[in-house]
Amino acid sequence: MREKKKNIREILTWLAVVAVFSAFAGQLVKLQLVEGEAFASKVNSAVEKTVSIRAARGEILDRNGFPLVTNRQGNSVVFESALFPPASSMDERVKVIDSLITLFDSRQIPWFDNLPLEFDEEGKIVFAEKRESEIAQMKSRDMLNLNDYATAQNCMEALAERYHLKDYEPVQARKIASVCYEMKRQVFSISNPYTFAEDVPGDLVAYIKENSAFYKGVEVEIVPYRVYTDGTIAPHILGMTGAINAEEYKQRKDKGYKINDVIGKNGIESAMEEELRGTDGAKKVIIARDGKVETEIVRPPEPGRTVILTIDKDLQILTQESLERALKAEKTPVPSAGAVVVMNCRTGEILASASYPTYDISTYNKNYKQLSTAPAAPLWNRALLSTYEVGSTMKPSVAIAGLEEGLITKNSTKYCSGVYNYAGRNFKCEQYHRNRNLNVVYAIKDSCNVFFYDLGRQLGITLLNQYRTMLGFGQKTGVELNEAAGNLDSPEYRASKNQVWQDGFTIQSAIGQANNLCTPLQLTNYCATIANGGTLYQPHFVKSVRSADYSETYLEKTTVVKWETGISKSTMDIVKEGMLLVGTEGYSRAAFANLPVKAASKTGTSQVVREINGSFRQINNGILISYAPGEAPELAVAIIAEGFPSGARLSKVAADIYDYYFSNTEKLQVPQRENILLG
Repeated sequence: MREKKKNIREILTWLAVVAVFSAFAGQLVKLQLVEGEAFASKVNSAVEKTVSIRAARGEILDRNGFPLVTNRQGNSVVFESALFPPASSMDERVKVIDSLITLFDSRQIPWFDNLPLEFDEEGKIVFAEKRESEIAQMKSRDMLNLNDYATAQNCMEALAERYHLKDYEPVQARKIASVCYEMKRQVFSISNPYTFAEDVPGDLVAYIKENSAFYKGVEVEIVPYRVYTDGTIAPHILGMTGAINAEEYKQRKDKGYKINDVIGKNGIESAMEEELRGTDGAKKVIIARDGKVETEIVRPPEPGRTVILTIDKDLQILTQESLERALKAEKTPVPSAGAVVVMNCRTGEILASASYPTYDISTYNKNYKQLSTAPAAPLWNRALLSTYEVGSTMKPSVAIAGLEEGLITKNSTKYCSGVYNYAGRNFKCEQYHRNRNLNVVYAIKDSCNVFFYDLGRQLGITLLNQYRTMLGFGQKTGVELNEAAGNLDSPEYRASKNQVWQDGFTIQSAIGQANNLCTPLQLTNYCATIANGGTLYQPHFVKSVRSADYSETYLEKTTVVKWETGISKSTMDIVKEGMLLVGTEGYSRAAFANLPVKAASKTGTSQVVREINGSFRQINNGILISYAPGEAPELAVAIIAEGFPSGARLSKVAADIYDYYFSNTEKLQVPQRENILLG
């Protein structure tokens, strides 16, 4: 019995051994014969990484489908980590970088140089201005690990030590350090190549490829670049793109942004960043042990969405040119500068917005130093960011307040002697209607200071500001781009500046002086609100957002009413009657005489103090608000010119706009790309 049990155990043991070996043999056959090739590939592969493929940004078009900002393909020179000299071979790496810099500099081709260190006029290394956050990052533990109080020289010495640059001339050492530092900052790796230069000419690309044995790991990629159809058209509105900075990356990294991404910096490019930004694709990079590199597209990139603006390209060009002509025609004590905004007063759509002096956005990088130091600040968007005392263009708002509060009627008159005595002081009128009785209509038409001094005194600053607030002053309009809020003068505002409110401030405020500050955009919206009978719209630059192939609509901007002012039709009609007289019989009559429609306006001149050649002088700013047609308003316009003798002389700019617009109505409504706007 025992012998029988022993035999059974031996048989079972052998069966188990045979089963185990059979399983091993089966797996071996599977690995060698069935999956042998794939397994061998994996064994031979040293690295397998996924690398992103940059997506093209969406296009920006005008309201008729005319392309303002598009894309084209070009060459980027990039460092591929798998083949580029590693950090452990720093001397070899530096030789490649040094050679590239010398090559590009000799041909005056730009490359990315973002190090916040530069040489001053004496040849001393210093920190670059206005780059505090980048300087702090450079000193941080993750980068150079220096104390907060480290000097620019300390930083340069640390860079030279880290990247073996002590044998190079200081200027070249700084350039090489810039590239090496940026590679570290951007976490240069197989999955994150470093872009040395963009939009590189073909002959330079050919030279690099011909010398690939030396330029190991220096590759050329075809990537999309931003193209401006005409860089002079609305540059302050379109804005530009640029490399993401440390602060922007910190804010957006959770949204999928990478440290070497391109991002909208200002204008529409920034405001519509989420729509314009495409979705990057991906490619798999396999690097074998023998150095052979294979790539495979895993996911193609998806371009960003198309943004269609309310701007009309041709009207924008005309507005820019007319403003420039008007400004250059006058000899002013300050550099020629001003702004125009043209708005549809029934919808809030901005059809044109010009700021002068201006610039060519397509050459911005090349001319940045000159542009950034120009005395008239051409990069500054005066239409949305500059605030001005608006002079007599404020008077219609005072008339509205007086009529609505019952302090005056259309038939009420005020005698003007040319002087208004208040609180022991004489305030001048300075108009030709002295020694006349004027009602509110003719007080607007002739811009009588005395009439509005007295009405402002009766109303008081609180009521004046209530109506101005209702008409959009002292607050942002809500437009998509960055804008200033302006200011309404008041006892509270003066107290915040440690000033005492004086009796005369109220009557000065009534004629648009004192510290009432307004942007040209706010002024246009105020004029539009009067023109349309009392509806305050939210101005906007974006008309719609479509897919890249225009097949889908993601956003169709509808008219947004901020509020109805509730101002009576009779009040508005009286004020509009006065403004129409300015256009037909008053200060704008000569400029408006031959227009295809009747146009209304209100001129203004404000006195401001400016520093000129080291001393402070009082100068005038010219202001004009206008709308047309007078009987059924469609367009509202505001124009401001710095150092200009009067607002009346700006009437020709408004006339040019009206003549073009109302003589080309059909043209303005017909899309140039029917497949875009008609779907």
